[in-house]
Amino acid sequence: MWVRSTMAYRASFVMTAVGNFAAGGLDFVAIMLMFSHVDALGGFSLAEVAFLYGTSSASLGLADLLLGNPDRIGQRVRDGTMDTLLVRPVPVFAQVAADRFALRRIGKISQGSLVLGWSLLQLDVDWTAVNIALVPVTLISGAAIFGAVFAAGGAFQFWAQDAAEVQNSFTYGGGTLLQYPPTLFAEELVRGVTFIVPLAFVNWLPALHILGRADPLGLPGWLDFAGPLVALLTCGVAGLAWRAGLRGYRSTGS
Repeated sequence: MWVRSTMAYRASFVMTAVGNFAAGGLDFVAIMLMFSHVDALGGFSLAEVAFLYGTSSASLGLADLLLGNPDRIGQRVRDGTMDTLLVRPVPVFAQVAADRFALRRIGKISQGSLVLGWSLLQLDVDWTAVNIALVPVTLISGAAIFGAVFAAGGAFQFWAQDAAEVQNSFTYGGGTLLQYPPTLFAEELVRGVTFIVPLAFVNWLPALHILGRADPLGLPGWLDFAGPLVALLTCGVAGLAWRAGLRGYRSTGS
């Protein structure tokens, strides 16, 4: 329904999709401006940072396209419209994910994918079968991890009711964080996004293996391949949180 509604105004859709593409491109333009003054950023070349940027943007864009509306749960809880979702014979999470489905977000995915493709052509790495396979696995696992964070943030809003910006700080803020090398940040922050909110598994750890870089935390090498497992675990935890939040919902009381 939302796709048909969007395509009813095709010129508007094209303009908004191009706008999303351009807005995402400005982030990479800022990175390129940095490299006009330096040769490396945290010890990483432009192509390597572009690889981080591309994997982070594409993964977040895919999760945002499919699950980008849990931040509206707080509003639904406050105005009572969550009750409407509960009486329909469709899982509530599916309805929340599909609510106001924004096909224009494909512009963000396209922009991140183009930067990723450019970086793959520029990188001077040993493209073994493992490294080649790790790229799509990283994108899919990263999208799943971001999706789990979206879901967990939505579940939190059943109690907080007005925590959309808190959720956004971990999703969109996390996506921006992962566009830059981990060597730029304090060790405590890197540990936090590895062991508490496991965003480092979106692209930092697999990228370190592909790029042949040392882990700033000195973690075992097998963790570079743990993205799919971490994605399953985070999705499981997010599912439990969502179920608990939904069961604890008591409507507005008005």
